[in-house]
Amino acid sequence: MKSSVIVFPGSNCDRDIAVALEKMQFKNQMVWHKETKLPKSDLIVIPGGFSYGDYLRSGAIAGKSLIINEVIKAANEGCLILGICNGFQILTETGLLQGVLLRNKKLKFINKDVNIKVINNQTKFSNKYKKDQILKINIAHNEGNYFTNSEHLQKLKNENLIAFKYCNTTGSTDEDSNPNGSLENIAGIFNSKKNILGMMPHPERMIDNLVSNTDGVNLFSSLLN
Repeated sequence: MKSSVIVFPGSNCDRDIAVALEKMQFKNQMVWHKETKLPKSDLIVIPGGFSYGDYLRSGAIAGKSLIINEVIKAANEGCLILGICNGFQILTETGLLQGVLLRNKKLKFINKDVNIKVINNQTKFSNKYKKDQILKINIAHNEGNYFTNSEHLQKLKNENLIAFKYCNTTGSTDEDSNPNGSLENIAGIFNSKKNILGMMPHPERMIDNLVSNTDGVNLFSSLLN
């Protein structure tokens, strides 16, 4: 399976995701943001980091990069797109995903491992997980507070487009288990066709027991599956 990772000035998780993809036997290429053509790809990843230093607004400048036109074209043709952390923010800036990532509720940068629950395991991104499975995944963001309007929230529920929710160790999704204030504890969403996933947690950091755990592995094995 061929993958491409988009690299922006300020990206700092691009190598992390490349290591994860290569460990899972993807044939990966790194694509600089000024490129105007994408290599043939089954999966395009927009990685975490602080593209353009998060000036103006997180993901706003990256969302206007030259390569993004090709990403949008590929997404509309059905290519799988994964946006992690800043990548999720960029996807909302481009309109490929609806909603917005606001400042964390306590207005502080958060970097810690949290629990998330698998809400929809019937997609190409999540089929190796069990429904309601609890994962321990790292988060590291300042603007991870997902918000959308009531109409779109209802659509997310009706069409099973919520991928993950923040939870506690027993799976309860309440205010105490919500690290950033996200609407209804939402940690990740799909688009209507479910070929695009945006998520704030970093699955690429959870692929090796020596440094963390392996709770992120099945996202990548789901894609290979």
